Amino acid sequence: MAVYTTIDDPSVYFQTAIYNGNGGANTITNDGNANLQADWLWFKERSSTSSHHIFDTSRGVGGSGKALYTNNTDAEAADTALTSVNTDGFTLANTGGFNENGQTNVCWQWKCNGGTTSSNSSGSITSTVQVNTTSGFSIVLYTGNATEDATVGHGFSSAPDVVIVKRRSGGTGYWIVSSNNLDAQGTTGGSPDSPRNLYLNDTTAGQSDRVIRQINATTVNLQSQASANSNGDNYVLYNFKKVQGYSHFGHYVGNASADGPFVHTGFKPAWLMIKRSDSSANWHIYDNKRDATNVVETALQANTNSAEFTTTNKLDFLSNGFKLRGASQSTTNADGATYFYMAFAESPFVSSAGVPTTAK
Repeated sequence: MAVYTTIDDPSVYFQTAIYNGNGGANTITNDGNANLQADWLWFKERSSTSSHHIFDTSRGVGGSGKALYTNNTDAEAADTALTSVNTDGFTLANTGGFNENGQTNVCWQWKCNGGTTSSNSSGSITSTVQVNTTSGFSIVLYTGNATEDATVGHGFSSAPDVVIVKRRSGGTGYWIVSSNNLDAQGTTGGSPDSPRNLYLNDTTAGQSDRVIRQINATTVNLQSQASANSNGDNYVLYNFKKVQGYSHFGHYVGNASADGPFVHTGFKPAWLMIKRSDSSANWHIYDNKRDATNVVETALQANTNSAEFTTTNKLDFLSNGFKLRGASQSTTNADGATYFYMAFAESPFVSSAGVPTTAK
């Protein structure tokens, strides 16, 4: 029998929670098929302007919690608004920009390894790694040494498809998004010797600055540059590998038509982030909770603190991918433009037992 997926229920590893803030103690329970105790939590206030807040269980939550913000270059800061990560959800306190009384919010959650880490000496810099090889996700902490071509172990036995690195201490730093699958314009042609970079915190087109020098089977190679490898400063590195039926990362080319390109992922998407890579544009994030049916048109922007909005950059979530529906939209579907995307599944197109999913 053909192998359609290795993950029949993606809610084991990823879920979206929609909730109302109350300004105080607030316990949110996930509503997926499976219980999810998350290790990477990405919060955003929907109904008002507020920074995106990212936490993970490697850096700590609760009293030791520290937040990072995708819409700016700031170092991490102490933030105790996320009181705890629970067996199926999380508990909040105070406001924290994502629990203000009367405001609506979203939290995107990924499971890694339950907060359990190990020391990794695969690279020239010893790293602390939390890894889940089934879902293709690892969280890596390391301290920079300002050495050109330093290497950091990522926890996998083959190269991840996407890596995201953020400076945590010592000063500001860009959110570097790198992939071997993209060249400077976002088309195919990159290689382990020339990965290209986008910046999650701004609109810049793909760059060939090689802050991430190489993405290899066991390590990520770093340039001696403040955003990735300043001496004595702390960093976090998030790594993603494609998993059939659960996650997909790649590129597509726009056609400026309301009958836009179809992008095959092999699953019905639950979460999608798109960035134009050949020109300046915002990062758009969509999910299946804020738009439960097609057309999917409610967006948040990873690089801004803006509230969510109804966008003309519309698309459909289909049983095996997504289809662009916005005609001549620069952010997602300009004619001949190239776009980078990251997607995670609601359900695989076909289960491991050969049962097909249904479209939205």
